[in-house]
Amino acid sequence: MLKLSEMSEPFEITGETLKKILDYSSDEIFVLDSEMRIVFVNSVCEKHYGLKPHEVMGKYNVELFEKGYWKPSIVPIVFREKKPVTIKQTTYIGAELLTTAVPILNAQNDIELVVITSQELQNYQSVKYEKDVEGQNDAEWNLITNCKEMKDILKMCQKIAKVDSTILIHGESGTGKGVLAHYIHQISNRKNNTFMKINCAALPEDLLESELFGYLDGAFTGARKAGKIGLIEASDGGTLFLDEIGEVPLSVQAKLLQVIQEKRFIPIGGHVTKKVDIRIIAATNRNLVEMVKNGQFREDLYYRLNIIDVKIPSLRERREDIIPLTYHYLYKFNKEYQMNKLISQECLDIFNRYSWPGNIRQLENLIERLVVTSDSVIQHTDLPELISENVTLHDHSILSADLDEAIDYVKQTLVTKSYQKHKSSRKVAKDLNISQTRAVTLINQYCKP
Repeated sequence: MLKLSEMSEPFEITGETLKKILDYSSDEIFVLDSEMRIVFVNSVCEKHYGLKPHEVMGKYNVELFEKGYWKPSIVPIVFREKKPVTIKQTTYIGAELLTTAVPILNAQNDIELVVITSQELQNYQSVKYEKDVEGQNDAEWNLITNCKEMKDILKMCQKIAKVDSTILIHGESGTGKGVLAHYIHQISNRKNNTFMKINCAALPEDLLESELFGYLDGAFTGARKAGKIGLIEASDGGTLFLDEIGEVPLSVQAKLLQVIQEKRFIPIGGHVTKKVDIRIIAATNRNLVEMVKNGQFREDLYYRLNIIDVKIPSLRERREDIIPLTYHYLYKFNKEYQMNKLISQECLDIFNRYSWPGNIRQLENLIERLVVTSDSVIQHTDLPELISENVTLHDHSILSADLDEAIDYVKQTLVTKSYQKHKSSRKVAKDLNISQTRAVTLINQYCKP
C-alpha cells in the first residue's frame, strides 16, 4: 500500500487502485520475473492480442511467443544485455508496437523483474498496407483465433495439406471457407503452383461448364475463335477450389466426378481426353446429405468430395475470436484509410452479445464502415440499428451477467434507442416517463463520447 505523504491529507493507494490506474494506461504494460514468467499485464493486452489479463498472467513469455502472438521477442535481448532495449513488434492481429523493456537488477546485478511497455505506432501514413489477392491473406481469418475448435482445425489442416485427398469444407456464409482452402494450399506441396477459385453459384449452367472445362473453336455460338482453357486445365499442378459446390447443376456434376476420379476431362466441343494433376477442395453452406436424398446432388460425387470433411464454426460459436478479429480489422482499415480510430468498450460489449448472422465477413464490413463514418472514437451510437436492435436480454452473455450489469444494460438500451429516435432530452424524458434532469444525465452517460 502506497502513501502520498506530501499531500495535505495522506492518501493511500491500494493494490486494487493501482491496478485500475495501470488498466487506464493507453500503453500495454508487462512485468516479468527472473524466470521470464509474466507476473502482471494490464488490460491493453486484450486490444493487442485478444487475450484477457487472466489468460496471460502466470504463463512464461516463451509460451505466448511460440504461439505467434507477437514477433520478434524482446525478452531474450533484455535478459542477455541487462539494459533497456527498444524494438518494433507486430502482433498477430496486426498491431504495430514500439516496445521497450527495462530490467530491474538486484545488488548482484541479476535481473529480478523486467518491465515492458508497448505503445502503438500511430504514423499510419508511413505504413503501406498490401491488399491480399481475392481476400486471401496469411494474417486474415485463418490465423487469428483463440478458439480451441479453430486451433484444432488448423492442426488438422497441417496434416491433410501434405496429401492430395479431396476436401469438403462446410460452414455458414462468411465463416472463411475460402480462406481456409487457400491456407491449405499455401502449406501444401502445391504452394508454388496455381490456386484457382470459382464460385459455382455465380454463373449459369452453360457458363459454369465452359469456365471449368474450357472449349474448342466453334463449340457453341459466341465461342472464341481460338477456344478457351478452362480452370481445371489452368489449375494443373495446383489446387482448384470449388466454392458453393451445392449450386452445381446435375449435368455438370457428372463431368466433375470424372475429373475427381480419373483426373481426366474433355473440353466442350472436343473429342480428345486431357489429363490434369490437381487437388480439389470444395465448400458449401448447404446440407448436401439432404440434397442427395432429394435428388439434387449426386450421391457418388458427394462421397468423392467428402473424403475429408472440415466444419468451420460460425462466429457466434467462437465468441473468443470476436474481439481479436475486431481489432485486426480496426488496424487494417486504419492503415488502409490512414486514420487512427479507436473503439469504445460499449461497442465491444455489444459485439460480444450480437449473433453475427453474416459471420466474419459481416464483422469486417461493419468495421470498415465504422472507421470511415465515425468520429475519433467509435461509439455504440455509431452502430447500425440492425445490430443495436438485435442485441437482447436473451443473449447468453446477458443471462450470465449479474443483476447490476443486467439492469445497467437495460437502462443503456432504452436510453440509447429513445435518444436515437427523438434527439431531445425533453422527448426522451417523456418517452421513458422520467424527469428531464435524469434524462440529461442518462444521455450524457450512455450516448455522448
